[in-house]
Amino acid sequence: MNPENDFSEAVEDYLKAIFDLEQGGKNITTNQIAAQLAVKPASVTSMLKKLAAFDPPLVDYHKHRGVRLTEAGKKAALRTVRQHRLIEQFLVQVMGYSWDEVHEEADHMEHAISPKFEERMATILGEPSYDPHGDPIPGPDLSLPSNITIPLAQLPAGQTATVRRVLSSDSALLRYLGTLGIHPDARLTLLAQVPYDHTLRVRVAGQDQEQVLGAELGARILVESPAA
Repeated sequence: MNPENDFSEAVEDYLKAIFDLEQGGKNITTNQIAAQLAVKPASVTSMLKKLAAFDPPLVDYHKHRGVRLTEAGKKAALRTVRQHRLIEQFLVQVMGYSWDEVHEEADHMEHAISPKFEERMATILGEPSYDPHGDPIPGPDLSLPSNITIPLAQLPAGQTATVRRVLSSDSALLRYLGTLGIHPDARLTLLAQVPYDHTLRVRVAGQDQEQVLGAELGARILVESPAA
């Protein structure tokens, strides 16, 4: 349990899951949360009622209208997100883990570290702004660094851009992308997009061979906007 806010692990998990889902910009459904946490929708409904009953409320929940984090809920979620992403960066930068190994480890550790441990870990790392997947790490004040990105699929054909973020914690997918040389800071040129199935032909800087990526990867790989 995080000693700073005294929330249970379950509460922290729910708040973090809702925060992640909210990045899509819409109200979140119980089914989405259930899928994210691998629990039953009925369990989600019960927890949302509890979160809404906190003082102050952690979520704004209305049946059939979805759920959003309140300011108090967002602050608590960002605290857990900061710890999770700092741990991921620590595991890669200091302990030599690969980027596909860290998500599950961080899930276990994020609930146990103290604010003092978090502060020292951030100092050792140099107060990083992004984790190994390019996800932004909230600062000590819980503010998020700004970074203008677009999905790779929206990059105009013929343009080159830098990968900034990969929207996935799937170990197998991350390992696969790693074999292609695709990771944050990699340079990619979008050669063409097939209009019928939206597959992408790309070339990674320093490689001669073209790579073909499916439409889902084209949406999950975020690159720095050339207009930024």
